[in-house]
Amino acid sequence: MTRRLRFNGTGSGVNGCPSIHEDLDTGEVIVHGPALTDPDDIARLRHLDEGEVPIVVPRELLVDFGPKEVVRVPNIIGLEEFDRLFTQFEHTAWRLESRRRYASDEVTDTYAQFTRGEPVNWEGVNAEWCAERRKQSALGKRFERVRIVDNPPTAGQLYLLDNARRNSAVGEKILNLWREDADRLGLPGEDFWIFDSRLVALLNFDEADNLVSVELITEPATVLRYAMTRDAALHRAVPYEEFAARLTAKED
Repeated sequence: MTRRLRFNGTGSGVNGCPSIHEDLDTGEVIVHGPALTDPDDIARLRHLDEGEVPIVVPRELLVDFGPKEVVRVPNIIGLEEFDRLFTQFEHTAWRLESRRRYASDEVTDTYAQFTRGEPVNWEGVNAEWCAERRKQSALGKRFERVRIVDNPPTAGQLYLLDNARRNSAVGEKILNLWREDADRLGLPGEDFWIFDSRLVALLNFDEADNLVSVELITEPATVLRYAMTRDAALHRAVPYEEFAARLTAKED
């Protein structure tokens, strides 16, 4: 079975070698880099079995991107603390939305209206949330999202494409990205927020697509990995208005 590998980081900003990947299922670490080839050096290695290849990596690569603990213990925060992040950050809050549906959307009146084919009037919907977003945006703070969309889009993704009108009206910048492009870029199938490029709130969902917990991540190398994901997504994502127009043209 093909491993589910995550790129953790590289010791080179030029050619990507050497690098570290991690198996998301087993926790095993895969390191690649230049091979140790000098016969005298190889002869001095202990326990080098047949089929094993010694490689040379800088110490900084292991320190920066290797696991820091044998068993990782996530830092789970409460929803109230999570909510406070949206008023306590200073500059930018950015989210990747990768799921095909969100259970919380499907219990709303607006979702019922949308799936019945009725036009949704987003004015006044969740007024408290909208007021807070406007207040934070007025302070010069930026809210941005990239939403990944399947081809063809799911009902939940089409609903969020319509919902983007409300988010945009309160100061958020909404972009969309086809899943095939996200896969080509190697984006993770995770939902998360990045605040000020210094901390990540990883959103954990159950099999029924309910948000069950939020993990706070502050370890610099891990935050950097999520920031790299953000940069890759932004490179290919397009504003939701343009995306919706392309989708409509494609359907016609």
